Amino acid sequence: MSQFRLARITLLLAAIGLNFAPGLSQAADKPAAAAEAPKGDTVRQEMFKLIDPAQVKTLMDAKNYAEVLSRINQAEALADKTPYETFVLHRLRIALASVTGDNAMAMASLEAIIDSGNLPVADRGDFIQALANYHYNAKDYPKAITWFMRYQKETGDLNKVRPYIIRAYYFGNDMEKAKQELLSDLRANQQAGKQPAIEELQLLANTGAKTKDKTTYLIALEQLVKFYPTDDYWTDLLSRTQSKDGYSTRFQLDVFRLEYAAVKVMAPEEYTEMAELALLATFPTEAKKVLDAGFAAGVLGTGTQAAKHKKLRDQAAKGAADDQKNIGSGEAGAAKSKDGTGLVNLGYAYVTMDQFDKGIELIQKGIAKGGLKRPDDAKLRLGYSYAMAGRKDDAIKTLETVQGNDGLGDLARYWLLWINRPTGK
Repeated sequence: MSQFRLARITLLLAAIGLNFAPGLSQAADKPAAAAEAPKGDTVRQEMFKLIDPAQVKTLMDAKNYAEVLSRINQAEALADKTPYETFVLHRLRIALASVTGDNAMAMASLEAIIDSGNLPVADRGDFIQALANYHYNAKDYPKAITWFMRYQKETGDLNKVRPYIIRAYYFGNDMEKAKQELLSDLRANQQAGKQPAIEELQLLANTGAKTKDKTTYLIALEQLVKFYPTDDYWTDLLSRTQSKDGYSTRFQLDVFRLEYAAVKVMAPEEYTEMAELALLATFPTEAKKVLDAGFAAGVLGTGTQAAKHKKLRDQAAKGAADDQKNIGSGEAGAAKSKDGTGLVNLGYAYVTMDQFDKGIELIQKGIAKGGLKRPDDAKLRLGYSYAMAGRKDDAIKTLETVQGNDGLGDLARYWLLWINRPTGK
């Protein structure tokens, strides 16, 4: 970020010019007895001799900055300077400060020029922004904010320096203000259908973390997962969501299913825990798939837990083989049951075997039969079964109907984020 800030100042200094005010000229010769202070946009001859542009350029090219400063000081010592002469000297100081790194001199001269009355209106914005950037880089964030806001007021451009204002609040430790402004921008982007910048979302997440505002952190994290998905963002989102108040532990396996779909590689303990939960839920084929993926990724079957991993994999493989042989025999019993629970579970078992059409049909029948303890849980499962089958439109239509404050609504929304993920992610 520091390189970005320095680049901005360099560009601004180039924009405002590192030499003299345009049209610098010397006053005409006059007899000594008739001499008087020059008027208008000219400098007196004795000052011009000190700051003759051709001579100063030669000195600057030779890096004889001490001589340039000496000439500026001699010119400054002349009595009865006109406002324009003072203006020219400040312009020269900015040029000198830009190559010598004298930020204090640059800031003082920039402020003097801005308030001099000699600066063309069209140039004021660049000078104000340059001064604001100097204060920003000097970590004087209150002054930076003042000058950035003045830029907005005088130019009418509310967008160009807004990121700097928000960062000045952030780095100035006014986290609440930074958070409010970032949330405001996020809402505006959402209403306009615009994708927020990743830097803004990361900053919003940081403000949430620093203010211990879990809600704001999750808002930022959801947007990062939506527009800039990575394994780290997905893992963090799912982990933190489970720590929310009122989150039901019955969704632990559902959370793992989403993580398994969303990330490239899970942690070793996540593969084994998901497999164990799948076995407990009587989905051995799902457990085998998960463990096979862990072995293929090279995170299982090595180290001190290698034997345990192999034993669990063998157990899952045996259960999956048995399930493949016997699954058909459970259909009649599930169909005769008083409620649809058996059909929903049997249907998902077929989904884990990649028999999507058959599995989805059974889940649908189970939901239609009714008597389910938690019907929306079954709709969530139907929704992500559609997603696994590649039936995007059906998945979206189903998941959009799933509601709940115990984690159900979050999972449905997160599956939608995954389904609608950016192309190639």
